[in-house]
Amino acid sequence: MGYQEVARDILTHVGGQENISSLVHCATRLRFKLKDQKQANAEALKKNPGVIMVVESGGQFQVVIGNHVHDVYNEVCAQAGIKDDSVQQPQETGEKVNLFNRLIDIVSSIFTPFIGVMAASGILKGLLAMAVVFDWLSTDSGTYKLWFAASDSLFYFFPLVLGFTAGKKFGGNPFVTMAIGGALTHPVVMQALDATSQAGAATEHFLGIPITFINYSSSVIPIVFAAWASCWIEKQSNKVLPSAVRNFFTPLFCLAITVPLTFLLIGPAATWLSQMLAYGYQAIYVFAPWLAGAVMGAIWQVCVIFGLHWGMVPLMINNLSVFGHDTLLPLLLPAIMGQVGACLGVFLRTRDTRMKMLAGSAASAGIFGITEPAVYGVTLPHRRPFIFGCIAGAVGGAIVGFSHSNVYSFGFANIFTIAQMIPPGGIDASVWGAVIGMFVALVLSCVLTCIAGLPRSETDVPVVAQASENDILAPMSGTVLEMNQVPDSTFASGLLGGGAAIIPLTGKVIAPFSGEVASLFETRHAIGLLSDSGIEMLIHIGIDTVKLNGQHFTSHVKVGDKIKPGDLLIEFDRQAILDAGYDLATPVIISNSDEYTAVTRMTNSHSIDSGMPFLTVTR
Repeated sequence: MGYQEVARDILTHVGGQENISSLVHCATRLRFKLKDQKQANAEALKKNPGVIMVVESGGQFQVVIGNHVHDVYNEVCAQAGIKDDSVQQPQETGEKVNLFNRLIDIVSSIFTPFIGVMAASGILKGLLAMAVVFDWLSTDSGTYKLWFAASDSLFYFFPLVLGFTAGKKFGGNPFVTMAIGGALTHPVVMQALDATSQAGAATEHFLGIPITFINYSSSVIPIVFAAWASCWIEKQSNKVLPSAVRNFFTPLFCLAITVPLTFLLIGPAATWLSQMLAYGYQAIYVFAPWLAGAVMGAIWQVCVIFGLHWGMVPLMINNLSVFGHDTLLPLLLPAIMGQVGACLGVFLRTRDTRMKMLAGSAASAGIFGITEPAVYGVTLPHRRPFIFGCIAGAVGGAIVGFSHSNVYSFGFANIFTIAQMIPPGGIDASVWGAVIGMFVALVLSCVLTCIAGLPRSETDVPVVAQASENDILAPMSGTVLEMNQVPDSTFASGLLGGGAAIIPLTGKVIAPFSGEVASLFETRHAIGLLSDSGIEMLIHIGIDTVKLNGQHFTSHVKVGDKIKPGDLLIEFDRQAILDAGYDLATPVIISNSDEYTAVTRMTNSHSIDSGMPFLTVTR
């Protein structure tokens, strides 16, 4: 499915462009702020093959796309007439939003627009550190200086970038708030800071009030608060000023009031708050680094699922601003590699060709820090691989925490983060500790997944149970339905015979007893069997799948072939059939039910593995 069709479907199921209050995108997901959340249809959107998952969290309607999110975002904007990522400002809907969700929404909206270049800058910083350690570059060379400027400019002028995105989020003029950020890092201010540092006391005053100069380069919290204050002043000014002078005097009031207010009050207060946050985290980390690592390694991917990981981003950047290094980001590496290892385990063990391809591509993306395809497409649907990935992440995180590993620049947690951990003095034990933690998480999750991560039917030759001549084994693995639950009146009514249905987990149908193939439809979507004891059975794969004309079905037997329990009868591409819009509920019918007293299920379980006792007939 092309990007145009995906975008059209997304717009339809979020309630149309008139229901969109704002839209941004991060590395893998579209983040909608909707006017009326009830108009969105998450379940319908999940069925789109171009959508990995839909998450409603943090006050946002998040559509997980994967690596092609930017292309889909552009197409959505084009179809909806959105000119930029803040086409409309969020409007009040009367629905109360709790403080935590509001905070997550603010953080993600402010940082999302430049998260890619921020990660790239961090990687470049790490590679430069590696080049210096291995004597590939000298810090005095022009090559190093240019690349260092490229990698450091975003972080040094953080107040300008954050001022712009925060201004857009708070509904003000982003160029005004960007100018306020520029004032915080202006050369005149930096010179006054140097003079104050040398004098040991305030040397400048504003209207008689002593100015406390602080180094705001690379800072986060001060400019966010300043942007909010400026936007508030802007809204109040626009209410009272005539439209003829509003375009000039509103920015004038914002700059003239907010900049001094930031240096006199907002900046020192926000700096104190940022230091308290940094020292508070550091106190927890120092108390038990290994425990902090184990907890973060275990829960990080859970936070990613619900989009809550954005709450940690300002803390990491704040640590870098206050301390010059951060210990939180390294703890996340094992959590990511745990899911990569689980994907590798699925790749090695599954016999499903489509799942093998998906697991391989998801593992590749995970190495570079993009774990949504791995989590939503591979590990979480199988449950146990996801759990094993979290367990392995906890073990690896404990090792990283015990090693006191640090990063010296911000970026996505990925394989390149190792370069960002190299301290100025060269590679030390903390770096090797992080490498070991990552390796342990990857290998442990891979091994656990290979051993016990997938149902037996997906990895090995089917194991069949012993059965009497009146028993029928399950021809496939999946979720069991009563016949009256089948979404087809002909089957549900029991007119074709008694039995039950299975929603398949895999794309294989095996023989449920000893006998022969009595009939095989040309479209290969259904097969009739006759047991040695005279039981006549029909296995009909999916509802209305005859319309596929045999596409996605492969037969391994022909009419008249002798069969024994566990023999492979038919293979089908489960995902392709679902993508084509068909229901895969598969009726397993005893065609000659009227020759028996009863046809009953042998288990009350809602799920079953192929080859296990399923039905029995009473003569």
